[in-house]
Amino acid sequence: MTGSPRPPAPRAPGRALGRVRGGFVLRRVVRFAVSLAVLLVASFAMIHLIPGDPVRASLGPAAPVELVAARREALGLDEPILSQLLSYMRGVFRGDFGTSFLSGEPVGEIIASRLPNTLGLALLATVVALLVAVPLGMWAAIRTENGRNRGTEAAFTSATGTAVAVPEFLYSIALVAVFAIGLGWFPPAGQAGPVSYVLPILSLAISPTAMIARISRAETLRELGTDYVRLARAKRLPAPRLYFRHVLPNTLTATLTVGGLLLSALIAGSVLVEYVFAWPGLGLRIVESITQKDYPVAQGVILVYGAIVLVVNLLVDLLLGVLDPTSELKET
Repeated sequence: MTGSPRPPAPRAPGRALGRVRGGFVLRRVVRFAVSLAVLLVASFAMIHLIPGDPVRASLGPAAPVELVAARREALGLDEPILSQLLSYMRGVFRGDFGTSFLSGEPVGEIIASRLPNTLGLALLATVVALLVAVPLGMWAAIRTENGRNRGTEAAFTSATGTAVAVPEFLYSIALVAVFAIGLGWFPPAGQAGPVSYVLPILSLAISPTAMIARISRAETLRELGTDYVRLARAKRLPAPRLYFRHVLPNTLTATLTVGGLLLSALIAGSVLVEYVFAWPGLGLRIVESITQKDYPVAQGVILVYGAIVLVVNLLVDLLLGVLDPTSELKET
């Protein structure tokens, strides 16, 4: 006589979670690779979609035909499109972004010399925004909890809404007019020591600070309404311990996610701010390359900007998966 069949052994939760996380990471990496391939093709196509001959446009209408033909041959622009694309992709993976039409300098060297200035500005602006916005959002949530202090709520929402709506370059112009030209407290342009960072960082940080503060307030209000907070208050837990040890960590997931996305936006959005302050970064260089029709430089800078945005978004997704494991389970 045979016994009844045994039920299947339960799966080990750790192994199942490992498979979920492995699949989550794999999907993000595949998405990143596809996006990077699209970015490569798009940056290559940019120079070929420009009306007319980009070499002729860069050399000027009076340039001899022989010079234009020689420059096209030297740049490989006389080869078939597919051959140019493959050559371009091979060069990018080797760190070779081409050569400037005007100076003959390798585009990779131009990017390497200016990228640290742009990244430093964006990173500092992001840090300033987070350090100001998170406490500000928490303070506004605590002050306006359960409908209290309507005046504070109206002032907070109006001020942050207005700050988000104003573009960064308008902040740049206003700050230069008031604090550089009017009061003379800061240099109006250029990179001349630590004091020259103040106005560009403020120009980049004001709008993200307002946006993160609004998100921080909403997340804090949600946490303040949870059962564990009510229980902690019933036990008369000290306010600093309640807010900073329990409420703050639970509000940081959404805040840090938005902060990471804003970092990529600040890197890409620093172009006009760098132009206003004559900041020696990629933003100023891309404006100069477009106005001077130096297309390989513009092409390389756009590719680097896009790659940075993709990398930051990938890191934010992976960080969110670590901080909030439920985000992985929602996709399975």
